Amino acid sequence: MLNAANWTIRLRDLAAEARVTGAVLGIWHNGEEVRAACGVLNAGTGVPVTIDSLFQLGSITKLWTATMIMQLVDEGLLTLDTTVAEALPGVRLGVQPGRGAAASQITVRHLLTHTSGVDGDLFTDTGRGDDCVERYVDLLAGVPIVFPAGAAYSYSNSGYVLLGRIIEVLDGQSWDESLRARLAGPLALTKTVTLPEEAILHRAAAGHHGSGMPVQAWNLPRSVGPAALVTATVADLLTFARLHLDEGVAPDGKQLISEASVAAMQVPAATIPEPGVPGSATGLGWRLGQWDGHAIMGHDGDTIGQSAYLRVDPGAGVAACLLTNSAASQTLYQSLFGEVFGDLAGVTVPAVPGPLAAGTVPPAAYARHAGRYERTSRRFDLRVRDGQLLLMETLTGNLASLIESEPEELVLHPADISGCRFVARSREADPWAPVSFGELPDGTPYLFKGGRVTPRAPG
Repeated sequence: MLNAANWTIRLRDLAAEARVTGAVLGIWHNGEEVRAACGVLNAGTGVPVTIDSLFQLGSITKLWTATMIMQLVDEGLLTLDTTVAEALPGVRLGVQPGRGAAASQITVRHLLTHTSGVDGDLFTDTGRGDDCVERYVDLLAGVPIVFPAGAAYSYSNSGYVLLGRIIEVLDGQSWDESLRARLAGPLALTKTVTLPEEAILHRAAAGHHGSGMPVQAWNLPRSVGPAALVTATVADLLTFARLHLDEGVAPDGKQLISEASVAAMQVPAATIPEPGVPGSATGLGWRLGQWDGHAIMGHDGDTIGQSAYLRVDPGAGVAACLLTNSAASQTLYQSLFGEVFGDLAGVTVPAVPGPLAAGTVPPAAYARHAGRYERTSRRFDLRVRDGQLLLMETLTGNLASLIESEPEELVLHPADISGCRFVARSREADPWAPVSFGELPDGTPYLFKGGRVTPRAPG
């Protein structure tokens, strides 16, 4: 039996250790549900977090968009091999070197699995109107195509906005309205919203910097809604997760998505090249992995000063979500979910490998990685100094105006003897984060960090 008092204490204690301002934990296990809350919604007001508080789900939103796309597949309105050009006639996405117009090469499957090659972190605000997604998609003609469709994995917010636009065109309404009609309404999710004027009617969390100070902006532009703008309670998020645990059947018995589509979403479709994360892959929306032999699916979400985590073990009948109003909650996730899944499923959360002992990899191996790597929203400058490989990360473009962030220099520590895989962290208390190097099919060197391919700039 789930013990609410126990999980409330563990959440409170672990959140305090991790210096997370406020958090809510939700657990579902074989028909039982428990929720726990701790901290405050806003350090400036001191309003306490309660179990019915709303937090931003960030990129967990992509699972909702992917589910709606699969509903459209069930309805025969498109297939996974439908191209962007077929679904959105007239839309331009740039040109893939040697392959012609990208819109005729990129399919729904590529978008769902982050293998489209569309540079993914465009956060342009195209207004508050119902045409904001359409206007955003129009801007993608000027966004770089990093690699040919299907050639690699690189996380793409822009790809999911494209999927949102496909939903809008086929449903004849805004993505927000489709989400309410297709999922929020049928699942009776009364505290799932997409707009700030809806969230303010509830007990909504404000984001915080890692320092614990509130951020100055509440959420991302409406234009990236299909990729990142669902705001909800843990109860509503668990109900959504249970739709996928229960083979597409809602609590009232209605089949909202076919059993075949639910299963297809959970099949590995593209490998995610993250060292030390066993079986890391993407399905059709879900991120997939192996924890002690158990197939685990889930997704994370980060917005402006908020972060969220969802993990599901279908075999053990366990779903857990953690919603926080802190930009630095990875340590809390690692500790808390380690206990949740350890107790209920008998598995441990895989730890990212730490660095090798000093001197294992000669510093001379670092020089080949020096240079500038750049994509939409981020620039990485790498250099060797005093026998160390240093990475300077700078936010650029629209993202820099949304997130108050100074350039950050990180030391890259080798994680294996290849000289291509490293780990880094901002603070000693943070978990190690992987950074690796590789080559695109055309030979262009790239840096892989945060799930994204960043090519080396010419020159």
